[in-house]
Amino acid sequence: MTGGAMDPLPAAPVAAAAEAEADEEGDPPAADPPVPQVGEQRAPDAGRMQMPPGNPLLLSLTLQELLARDVVQVELIPEKKGLFLKHVEYEVSSQRFQSSVYRRYNDFVVFHETLLQKFPYRMVPALPPKRMLGADREFIEARRRALKRFINLVARHPPFSEDVVLKLFLSFTGPDVQNKLKESAQYVGDEFVNCKLAARAKDFLPADIQAQFAISRELIRNVYNSFYKLRDRAERMVSRAIDSAADLLVFGKELSTLGSDTTPLPSWAALSSSTWGSLKQALRGLSVEFALLADKAAQQGKQEENDVVEKLNLFLDLLQSYKDLCERHEKGVLHKHQRALHKYSLMKRQVMSAAAHNREPESVEQLESRIVEESVIQTMELRNYFSLYCLHQETQLVHVYLPLTSHILGAFVNSQIQGHKEMSKVWNDLQPKLRCLFAGPHGSPPPQDGLPPH
Repeated sequence: MTGGAMDPLPAAPVAAAAEAEADEEGDPPAADPPVPQVGEQRAPDAGRMQMPPGNPLLLSLTLQELLARDVVQVELIPEKKGLFLKHVEYEVSSQRFQSSVYRRYNDFVVFHETLLQKFPYRMVPALPPKRMLGADREFIEARRRALKRFINLVARHPPFSEDVVLKLFLSFTGPDVQNKLKESAQYVGDEFVNCKLAARAKDFLPADIQAQFAISRELIRNVYNSFYKLRDRAERMVSRAIDSAADLLVFGKELSTLGSDTTPLPSWAALSSSTWGSLKQALRGLSVEFALLADKAAQQGKQEENDVVEKLNLFLDLLQSYKDLCERHEKGVLHKHQRALHKYSLMKRQVMSAAAHNREPESVEQLESRIVEESVIQTMELRNYFSLYCLHQETQLVHVYLPLTSHILGAFVNSQIQGHKEMSKVWNDLQPKLRCLFAGPHGSPPPQDGLPPH
């Protein structure tokens, strides 16, 4: 990991107050991860306008370093019959941990929930939908691909990759990984509680964080829309390649069927029997080349599905997780933060009113309650800035992935060049075999346009 801000560090002394705020009336359900939002506008501070060298806010990662963190394979293993329904298991293999474990979809669900619980201010990719009744092979394969993208994004994410919950998921071979995952996160709190820099996150943020956040969000929204369209067209091209392969195969088989026809010629066509026999022999030989053409087209479609469509889907999954994070940021902690500030202002007005009317001093219980209130407000303020701190880093992480575009385009261009080159060779090898189809009665070659003479 790069940057000390990513490492889990000793808890800040504001954890208990954060829990007290969750019990206030009208709070969102506790199951929802806390979510921050853009902080209040503040006057630019010359000391913070230029971030100091070694700022833990900054990520110093390249795409190659990110991809080299781990490569995780997710493969289907044969279905097992349960009491009522079959269930699907996956073999999950990690290069980094040199491990291979079996996981079910529900294991991924618990792992996903644990990540959201521990890292509510980070990009946690979404899981594919749960299996529905009557799910076919196509659905199961699509979900396997989606789970593979999910676990690779998680395994390469800087904070996630150093957390014990990832190592448990990728290497624990015990009988109940779900309980093990839940236990690992039961009493440790979220990243805000465990990060030593959480209380000072505001000091590392640029003064124009609000403007940066708005610009980045708009940029990534536009990038997502464009990549979505690119993925859609790439899928259509792959589908056309597979359809073309099937058509070429059927075309060749029909030529072979035509050449293998044993129906005798009628007497009035007996003079042409030698011509028809030569034609059938030539047609039978063409099926081999058309089968090879079909195989080349299918290989090209499969290669582009793996190297182009899947990489586009990976990047789209990342961008979608960023969009989800922005929504959590706006609807979660910001909402709580604003409500806490409202309570704080009411409390201050009450104190001023009491002082103006020379009321009795507050009881011990009232003072303790007021201290708790103030502590909760301070905690929400700190969470708000820590959320922005994490969001700034996640934005950088998205930009680290942007050069993946060149990888995708390179794979697409190379696939097209190689595919057309291989198919062109087969077409060229096929051309000489067509001469006998148009040969005249005395074996004369066909004219240059390839059509029989009138």
